[in-house]
Amino acid sequence: MAAAASRVPSLKRQRVSPHVIRHTAAVHMLNSEVDLNVIRAWLGHVDLRTTNIYAEIDLATKRKALDTCAPGFSRQARRPSWKRDEDLLAWLEHM
Repeated sequence: MAAAASRVPSLKRQRVSPHVIRHTAAVHMLNSEVDLNVIRAWLGHVDLRTTNIYAEIDLATKRKALDTCAPGFSRQARRPSWKRDEDLLAWLEHM
């Protein structure tokens, strides 16, 4: 820690524990689009619900997921194009 703080003085005021390093690595992996199940295995979590905490804390990842599912939808209050397609909706209703 002292070596890092000599290069980045703001680290002197930070409390960096092994848990913080582990948490930071998991969030970086998530931001790099590593599958959550891979992160779960890397962290040694038995239950994926434990790992989901990392997915819930990152707003940028949430925004990207919304944009992937319905581009522009998260920024505008409009329905996705498939929900405006009356023929498609009628077909789905009768399936």
